[in-house]
Amino acid sequence: MLKVRLSALFLLLIGAISIVFVFYSENISKTERFLFKFGLDLDGGTHLTYRADVSGIDSNQIDDSMNSLRRTIERRVNLFGVSEPIVQIEKGGFFSDNRDDYRLIVELPGVTDVTEAIKQIGATPILEFKLEKKELDLDDQNIVLGQDSQPTISLDISKLYESTGLTGSQLRRASLVFDSFGGQPTIQLNYNDDGRELLSKITSENIGRNMAIFLDGEIISNPVIRDKITNGEAIISGSFTPEEARELVRNLNFGALPAPIELIETQTIGPTLGKETVSGGIRALIYAFSLIFIFMLIWYRLSGLISIIALIFYVAFMLSLFKLIPVTLTAAGLAGFILSIGMAVDANILIFERIREELQKNSNLYDAIKTGSDRAWSSIRDGNLTSIISAVVLYWMSGTSLVQGFALVFGIGVLVSMFTAVVVSKILLLSVSSKKDGSVNNTTKILFGSGFGIINKLK
Repeated sequence: MLKVRLSALFLLLIGAISIVFVFYSENISKTERFLFKFGLDLDGGTHLTYRADVSGIDSNQIDDSMNSLRRTIERRVNLFGVSEPIVQIEKGGFFSDNRDDYRLIVELPGVTDVTEAIKQIGATPILEFKLEKKELDLDDQNIVLGQDSQPTISLDISKLYESTGLTGSQLRRASLVFDSFGGQPTIQLNYNDDGRELLSKITSENIGRNMAIFLDGEIISNPVIRDKITNGEAIISGSFTPEEARELVRNLNFGALPAPIELIETQTIGPTLGKETVSGGIRALIYAFSLIFIFMLIWYRLSGLISIIALIFYVAFMLSLFKLIPVTLTAAGLAGFILSIGMAVDANILIFERIREELQKNSNLYDAIKTGSDRAWSSIRDGNLTSIISAVVLYWMSGTSLVQGFALVFGIGVLVSMFTAVVVSKILLLSVSSKKDGSVNNTTKILFGSGFGIINKLK
């Protein structure tokens, strides 16, 4: 019994530490690393949804391109000083009409000027290096009537060049340098390892050909490949003014996009509405906890009191996990958290009912608690396993951050609730019983029974 009671004391200590950690980190130290992180629906800000055009990307390179796009946009929004921006990729879910629909979700906390946010993200250029075609296809020529109704040939400039695979996604940085002879501004591009290898291959196989540099579909330079470039450095030269060159360098460093993006949805949530949502969620949590407390205390008495202690442990542990992982809390996430509290109580009820059945056999209290808890385990395991499967399916197949946030919090909550019910509640119950002198009497049946039926029978 000493071992059991020491284990109970240790668990209570862990719970107390969790409560202190949550309170201290949020209200006293206010260390940024451990503050609760709230989504835009709770904290206010701007939510932008972009659709990425991946039609021009090989299917086996789409995931890499989307990850590169995400990193590029993250770098872009970080440069204009947004605190804790969230940039994530969403793919069409299992039940989506278009499972190849790739979207980029950009959340900018504290930014309520949607026009400026769109302007700054949309200003990011698409940089491409294309080789001049060796032979011109007939489809690339359009015959039109010129002066005196004479047929002339019109060319689509973009069709004169073919893709090389070298884009802004491999760009490490751009810098402004001045020609040592004429003092003309030029732009030096430094590529990463992938870009360096690709540039070396392109230049070694195409000496003497033009390799045009396209920015947002327009040619900004059309140099001839003179030598093989092995150091991963390319030069953009042209009739730039110093100011034009500086602006181009600044835009390129903000991040050249590996795929075009189209804005399809905007949403702005003011901080006042966000605070009201947080307050409403906290009130709902307090009301739910209070009603559960009253019900468990009246219906299950001493067992109910122990379940409330275990439930406090559960809430403190969950809030600590939210800070440590960290989890970005949204309104849907709060709903999942409140729902998981009900799951935690449900597991306790299954244990208490099994214990009540064992008490009716007039067995030893310690044995009744141990046997009842063990018998309840299979029901708790199976019930919670179905909930975990549901959470995994929702997270994996939904394809939307709103549903994924709910599924993540709910899934973590179910796992923690299993621990608090099967381990914490069981140990606390065993700690108030005795192996030697644990005979079941009327007082024991009242304290560890349920409902009012047993009380009426004793009367």
